[in-house]
Amino acid sequence: MTIASNWFFWALLSAVFAALTAIFAKIGIQGVDSDFATLIRTAIIIVILSGFVGFAGKWSNPLDLPARTWQFLTLSALATGASWLCYFRALQVGEASKVAPVDKLSLVLVAIFAFAFLGERPTLREWTGIAMVAGGVLVLSFKR
Repeated sequence: MTIASNWFFWALLSAVFAALTAIFAKIGIQGVDSDFATLIRTAIIIVILSGFVGFAGKWSNPLDLPARTWQFLTLSALATGASWLCYFRALQVGEASKVAPVDKLSLVLVAIFAFAFLGERPTLREWTGIAMVAGGVLVLSFKR
């Protein structure tokens, strides 16, 4: 299997960039409203991704997409925006080393939602790992 099609490679890179996101955001939001900072971040992402899609020749007519695709991409965008707003607010008032791991409770929720809505069936070993992540979040959330 080549690196380009290896899901684990891309997921690991996602984790690295997500970690850097927390550190860079924590530094960047000092003295700035977290909602405004999220807007600036989003605008930068739009510019970068537009350039990437255009340069890579991946642009296609968005009006050709099926209505169902538009519906779910819109829902995904709304969820992403809400997540980013909440994440930046949490970073502004909390420590990055505590906020980021709690944010990763999303891993547990994805597994539960994928089970309930997508018919995915993690193995016992996978559920054990998911439960360990949930336990780690609980440990981090308790005050000393």
